[in-house]
Amino acid sequence: MLFPVILLLSFICGYLFPWWVGCIMAFGAALIFGKRSSWAFWSGFCGISLAWIALALLKSFPNEHILAIRVAHVFHLPNWGSLLAVTALIGGLAGGMSALSGWLVKRAFEKG
Repeated sequence: MLFPVILLLSFICGYLFPWWVGCIMAFGAALIFGKRSSWAFWSGFCGISLAWIALALLKSFPNEHILAIRVAHVFHLPNWGSLLAVTALIGGLAGGMSALSGWLVKRAFEKG
């Protein structure tokens, strides 16, 4: 339940808000639906990574990857696909840590 919620919320927020709002959504989703720490981290990582990949491809395909190729050259990457992989990794780490933080906050306030 956690992964699809994070994926959907971060994809929708990617169109409307800045990049960091997806991390807030991952935090909130893990706060509500989180069961285990590893599941929270990997759900956040994969959910935001896939959302960022989808959003980047939706913006890059119409212009035949012209901007992505130029940005990849600025960062000394061989092609636009490697730029996409780096983007997914950075977004995934931010999402995974946000979801893990949400789960830890939930655990801190549980009655034990």
